[in-house]
Amino acid sequence: MPEPHPLLAHFTAASEGRFPPCDGGVTVLPPLPGGLECSVAFTGHAVVATALPAAEVHAGRPDGFGASLAPDFLRRLAGPDGWIDTVDVTLAAHGTGGPPRLAERTEGTDTHPRVLRARELRDDVTVHGDERGIVTLAEGLAGRRELSIELDAPHEAGRGRGRGLLTDALSLVPAGEPVFAAVAPGNARSLRAFLACGFIPIGSEALLRPRRHGTGGGFGPAPAGPLRVSNHPGASPGGGPGGG
Repeated sequence: MPEPHPLLAHFTAASEGRFPPCDGGVTVLPPLPGGLECSVAFTGHAVVATALPAAEVHAGRPDGFGASLAPDFLRRLAGPDGWIDTVDVTLAAHGTGGPPRLAERTEGTDTHPRVLRARELRDDVTVHGDERGIVTLAEGLAGRRELSIELDAPHEAGRGRGRGLLTDALSLVPAGEPVFAAVAPGNARSLRAFLACGFIPIGSEALLRPRRHGTGGGFGPAPAGPLRVSNHPGASPGGGPGGG
C-alpha cells in the first residue's frame, strides 16, 4: 500500500485543532497523484504541493498570510496554460457513525454534474441520497475523505433540507473519523449549512493541474491574458446551490 501523501497529516492535525506554526512561512511538499497540485493556506502558514523545486516556489513570493492563494502566484504555479480551480474554504468535521441514514443512489447519477466532477478529481466515489438531494463521498485531496452535497430542488433551500441531508451524511462516516469539505466562500447558503452541522473552517485551498512550458518547469513570466479559472457547474466540492 503506498505511503499517504504528507499533506494528509496536515489536514488530519488541523481537524483536531493542531496547526502549523503561525510564522508566515511556506512548506513545499511533493505533487499530488494524477498530475494535480495545490496550495493550502492555514492560519499564518501555507503548504504547497508541487513538482516545482522549493527555490522556484519561494521565488514566486508566497507567504503564510494570504499570498500563497493570490491569483498571480497560482497562475505562476500552474503555468500559462494550466487549470486552476476556485479558491475554497476548507472545512472539517467528524463522522457520527451508527446505522447509515442514507442509501446509495444510482438513478440519474451517471450524468449528474456533481458526480462527474467528483469522479474527475477523486477516487472511490460513492453516491448517496434521497428525495432531498445527493451526497458524494470520496477519497480526495491528499487522500482525505471528502463529502459534498447538492439539493435536487435548490429553490426549496432555507427549509432545513440541506442541513438535514448533511447531518444524515455524517452517519456514513465512522464515528470520530475526520471528513472534509471545500465550499466556495461566496456560496453563503451552503457555508452556513455546513457550519450549522458542526463543520469548522481550518483553512482555504486551491487545486490546480499545471501545464508548464519548457523542460525546467519554472515559473517564467506571467501571461498577459486573463487568469483562467474553473467555471464548472457546481465547482465547489462542498455544497451546490441551495445547500442551506
